[in-house]
Amino acid sequence: MGKKKANQLGRSLIKDRFGQGNRKTVADGSMLHTTEVQDGYDWGRLNLQSVTEESSFQEFLRTAELAGTEFQAEKLNISYVNPKSKVGLLTTNERVEIIRKQVDMKDLLKIPRRPKWTKETTAEELVLAENASFLEWRRGLVALQEQDDMLMTPYEKNLDFWRQLWRVVERSDIVVQIVDARNPLLFRTEDLEKYVKEVDANKMNMILLNKSDFLTAEQRVYWARYFDEQGVRVAFYSAVLAAEEAKREEEEEEPFNDDLLSEEEREVKERLDSLKLSVDKAEKTLEKLEEKIEDFSRDGSEETGTKNSSKLLTNAELISLFKNLHQAERVTKGIVTVGLVGYPNVGKSSTINAVFLEKKVSVSATPGKTKHFQTLYVDSELMFCDCPGLVMPSFCITKADMILNGILPIDQMRDHVPPVNLLCTLIPRHVLEDTYGIMISKPLEGEDPNRPPHSEELLLAFAYNRGFMTANGQPDQSRGSRYVLKDYVNGKLLFCYAPPGVAQEEFHLFPARQKEETDIKLLPPRQQRAMKMNLKKSSTDVDEQFFKERASHGLVKGRSDFPNVRPVGPQATAQTLTTTEGVIVAGKPWKHQKREKREKLRRKYAYLDQH
Repeated sequence: MGKKKANQLGRSLIKDRFGQGNRKTVADGSMLHTTEVQDGYDWGRLNLQSVTEESSFQEFLRTAELAGTEFQAEKLNISYVNPKSKVGLLTTNERVEIIRKQVDMKDLLKIPRRPKWTKETTAEELVLAENASFLEWRRGLVALQEQDDMLMTPYEKNLDFWRQLWRVVERSDIVVQIVDARNPLLFRTEDLEKYVKEVDANKMNMILLNKSDFLTAEQRVYWARYFDEQGVRVAFYSAVLAAEEAKREEEEEEPFNDDLLSEEEREVKERLDSLKLSVDKAEKTLEKLEEKIEDFSRDGSEETGTKNSSKLLTNAELISLFKNLHQAERVTKGIVTVGLVGYPNVGKSSTINAVFLEKKVSVSATPGKTKHFQTLYVDSELMFCDCPGLVMPSFCITKADMILNGILPIDQMRDHVPPVNLLCTLIPRHVLEDTYGIMISKPLEGEDPNRPPHSEELLLAFAYNRGFMTANGQPDQSRGSRYVLKDYVNGKLLFCYAPPGVAQEEFHLFPARQKEETDIKLLPPRQQRAMKMNLKKSSTDVDEQFFKERASHGLVKGRSDFPNVRPVGPQATAQTLTTTEGVIVAGKPWKHQKREKREKLRRKYAYLDQH
């Protein structure tokens, strides 16, 4: 028995109403009645999608659509950006002008203050006062940023994080700002130092220059003198070196099994132990002499205000400095409380872990990893008060500077050209070539031979050398830029900013070239095409190619009637012979004459697809 035929009435109604071919339309001026009046959007045919964030190009198209204009009307206003130009870089005059404006408006860059409160203030009143004060502070920063197009670093916009900072300042005897030694002034917040003194005049401010192992001894002296003139106490420290030194000492202190050693090995071990003891005594004597010399020079130069030492401190020396630095009345009796404040990526958590010789706090480069402040006891006389990582407002020249200094995440950047161009202006060409073992394209004839390389020139050479290629066989510049920028942030490509009043060329000296330059002509043709070196032809190359002597010879079109006889070319080959009268004679008839055979174009022009 066959299957009963189902009723298809519903499907027919749907096709009649929504079918593309059966859609009823009404011509203009017609009195025909229909339900399809077309008085609004046909939501059934649209693929609706929520848009919360869009790029500048998408925003432009959406704005043009809302304005009722077409993109073709504005086609002539498109400007082509040459990747070889100095995209994202400011001229010297523009940079000097921006720095001058930042110095003039430095006093307007503040952090939020906690409103005054008393014991009679209720919790609701305090919350309302804090919200009002914080809102006023944010409005002031927005107005400051809009004025003269001043560029500011991203700052913390959550009031709860600033509440943690207020608590840390109130509970601490010494407020330590941890900054990056390569660019301390960018991470230093002078208004925080003023706020600490506003809370209590007995509290002390201090700046800890972490990653000081990137600085030479002479560079640390320059910075120590600068902060002496500013009247700020600083200390030089390296969390990475301190952790490595502590680990090495632990490995040296591991006990040996004397029963397994022979008599000769025991004698050698005893001699080594005695030498270590004598060396330790000599080091302690030298340290005491250095301290006496520093105390003497400090007493003799009190008028000049010299008080900072350029020595790279160890863990024990840093702890001793914290204990003996604050001599006034303390918040907690018998205990020195040190509040640690700093940007992400400056090594705040690494400093704490290095002092404790174990992982006390999690290390992260993302702001907001620590939600609440923590109190960590080093011993019975010293306590650390760890503040959540706060990104404080600060002036910055361009976004490229923020990416190079680690303020903006590299993995989330959209345009890699400006920061790489800025990096090329800071790091010389020969340092980049020696570091990565690459050869960057030279400037064209007529350009400045000493100009810094462009981002495209560096990234093409780096990506090709590392094998970073796109789907169409081109070097992946975007991927290579992330490796290069991270090497700069991590210190592999080192550049240290000079303090004000010191020439940058004298402060940071780059090493000389270590590897000899390679001639471009010795590189493989495929690499030259990938790095676009073959496109750079000078006038000398054009002249050589134009005036090059070429052997003239005749060309024969079509197949010859005599396949075994070949015309004489410009030079007689093994297959063509001539007599003294110039008569053509047969070559080698026993050869298979396949020279006229048609060949596949893909194989014939394979050299064009090598890259």
